[in-house]
Amino acid sequence: MKVFVTGASGHVGSALVPELLNAGHQVVGLARSDASAAKVDAQGATPLLGTLDDLDVLRKAAAESDAVIHLAFKHDEMYAGDYAGAAHADIAVVRTFLDELSGTGKPLIGTGGTLSYSGLGHTATEEERVPSDSPRGAARNEIIDATDLRGAVVVLPPTVHSALDTAGFIPILIRTARATGVSGYPGDGTNRWSAGHTLDAARLYRLAAEKAPAGSVLHAVAEEAITMKEIAEAIGRKLGVPTESIPADRAQEHFGPLAFMVSRDAPTSAEQTKALLGWEPKEPGLLEDLEADFYFEQK
Repeated sequence: MKVFVTGASGHVGSALVPELLNAGHQVVGLARSDASAAKVDAQGATPLLGTLDDLDVLRKAAAESDAVIHLAFKHDEMYAGDYAGAAHADIAVVRTFLDELSGTGKPLIGTGGTLSYSGLGHTATEEERVPSDSPRGAARNEIIDATDLRGAVVVLPPTVHSALDTAGFIPILIRTARATGVSGYPGDGTNRWSAGHTLDAARLYRLAAEKAPAGSVLHAVAEEAITMKEIAEAIGRKLGVPTESIPADRAQEHFGPLAFMVSRDAPTSAEQTKALLGWEPKEPGLLEDLEADFYFEQK
């Protein structure tokens, strides 16, 4: 297939592009700068200069491809506090793809996050429904509800970890611990995040494009539940700084852009995903990666 990938030069995209190429597919990767385009080109894919705001560019690329994998998101706006604005841009992109691919039966693979399951009170499965009025719920639901194409959503855990992860939640927590001298966790630290490795996630996206049935929700989760206290303790050990509880009234001051996420509890299962696509995570776990050095090498 000829696969159009947004976010091709980013964290997960940097693993997905070679995953697709090694499986025999052609890849066109959206790149928002010359540097990103050079990175996509160096991996053997064809770069396409453009941003998520260039809807005509995205429409044309989708029309000329056999499949679309939408990874990109305006994370810079999200971290600056405008999550709603980033989500609004995302739904505009998704609707552009849906409109262009309508009636073709082509795969459109979108992206969600397991933190959308916060507060359920149980381990989330692929059958959970996310409200359409949540920040990214509409985009997710419109993809899986589409009946005239093969839409699916890969749901990523907040900790997609590997040496390719240079700007995600784990690097932010490490930088915060360095800057404050404390590796913090919210409250009693018992709230749980799921986790998965970048390379495992890339394989799942490829499988989704190749064979996921229409309407599939796929969880890129290798570990269902790791407490925030465990994560903070692992970071504290590597940095040689104390691990401490951060009360709610100091969360914004300590955690900065992650303050609205760190207290969420969202354990998530991937058993249905494994059974559906034969996907089995095989890379190191999060705490094992946090015992390695790559996350803590200052560049």
